[in-house]
Amino acid sequence: MSVTYVGSGPYCYANSLAMVLGGEAPPPAMIEVLTGSPYGMQLIGGRLPLFDAFGWDPEIGIDAALGLLGWECERADGGTAAAALDRLRRACQDGPVLAGPLELGLLAYQPGSGKAAGADHYLVVLEVAGDTVLAHDPQGYPYATLPVGAFAEAWRGELIPYLERPFRMRHRFTRREQVGPEEALRRSLPAGLAWLAGRTDVEVPPGTLGSAEAAERTAELVEEGLDPEIRTLWQAFAVRVGARRLNDLAACLSSLHLDAGAAVAAEQARIVGGLQGPLVSGDDAVLAAGLRRLAPTYERLRTALITDRKAS
Repeated sequence: MSVTYVGSGPYCYANSLAMVLGGEAPPPAMIEVLTGSPYGMQLIGGRLPLFDAFGWDPEIGIDAALGLLGWECERADGGTAAAALDRLRRACQDGPVLAGPLELGLLAYQPGSGKAAGADHYLVVLEVAGDTVLAHDPQGYPYATLPVGAFAEAWRGELIPYLERPFRMRHRFTRREQVGPEEALRRSLPAGLAWLAGRTDVEVPPGTLGSAEAAERTAELVEEGLDPEIRTLWQAFAVRVGARRLNDLAACLSSLHLDAGAAVAAEQARIVGGLQGPLVSGDDAVLAAGLRRLAPTYERLRTALITDRKAS
């Protein structure tokens, strides 16, 4: 039996989007699936393994989820810190603002902060009053405050590779079409299949691998001696978010009666979640074996979804 996971986890943009959409938002678990993130794995530049689709990033995902749900918004970025803070101050007068990606390591109210590490993060800005930014940070900090200068430094996101211009924000969220959760999920399936097949319309750094190739090569990297920075990232973030995404995908597919696809996604969730123990204990033989079990499941998921859709 598959049990849907409920609990803490690094769903920053999905949680933030749920906050700004308010009572009309579906659950963050569904938002995450609508972003397309669960449909694959990528080894970025041949070095950084993440459990999200080849060529995918949160900016692509947020726009995809908004469109599938029938929402639109205004987006702004770039310029000086002073100009960006002025934009943010004015935007907050019309409602909450989705800000990000920001540098997680520079949000001073979070314990252990103080150093930029390229850790991307999203939050909801509620108000800019005087010299203070007031925000709901979905990492577990409601009504967090930060001096405007410190917030701007985090918001600049200099080390975040997919951020083309600093100070990205989304605001003035309006609904252009009423789309129910089930319909949004059904509309998302073609994009999910495209991610699993390996999209060719997205730019990736040289050496980037996707899905089965990414899992196989990551297993080799583990056997060769995993980079300590990668191990730390996996321990703190990548494995648990990857397992949760897949568990949520399984639940969403099951709700559409796409049972074969749901079964494969549930299997993937168990495999990825099972990497956390050997990852922390240092049992790299088990870790590599788990990645090799994962590799063929991406094509199995794609095939199962094609079969499910034809039968439905």
